[in-house]
Amino acid sequence: PVIFGQKRLWKEEATFDFLKFRSMYLDEEERLKWFLKENPQARKEWEKFAKIKSGDPRVTNFGSWLRRYCLDELSQLINVLKGEMSLVGPRPYLPREFEKMGGYRKTILKTLPGMAGLWQVSGKNELTFEDRLRLEEYYVRNWSLWLDFVILVKTVKVVWRGEGI
Repeated sequence: PVIFGQKRLWKEEATFDFLKFRSMYLDEEERLKWFLKENPQARKEWEKFAKIKSGDPRVTNFGSWLRRYCLDELSQLINVLKGEMSLVGPRPYLPREFEKMGGYRKTILKTLPGMAGLWQVSGKNELTFEDRLRLEEYYVRNWSLWLDFVILVKTVKVVWRGEGI
C-alpha cells in the first residue's frame, strides 16, 4: 500500500494509526536488524539517536526524496482532520519508545501529537532521543499560539531547504 498506518502513542497512552506515505521497503525490520548487526557504528548511532542519519537500508530511493521534502508526512493531514493529531505538537512516539520516554511521557502524552514540532525545527538529525524528549516537554509546558506560529514558519524553511530527512 502507498499509504500505511503505523501504531503511535496518543494522548494518555492510547494508540492510533499514524498515516504515512510508504518510504521504506516492506521488509524494513529485517533490513534494520541485519544493518545494525553488520555495522557497529550504525548500532551506536541507533542507540543514541533512535534513527539512522544516512544510508538507512530500509528507505527506498523514492522514499528518500519524499522524506527530504517531508512529503511522506502529508497523509497525516487525515489524522489532523480526524482529531488524532494537531498541526503543531510533540511528534507521535512509537509504542516501543514508551519505556524509553521515562518521566517525560507524563507531560508529553498530555497533548495531541503534531505534524510539525519543536524537535524537527531544532536540528532533529543532530539531537539525541533525550534532547528530543526535553524539547517536546518544553513545548508542552510553554505552549502558546506564538510558539506554534514560530514552529510553523521554521517548518516551512526546513521543508523548502530539503532538510526534512
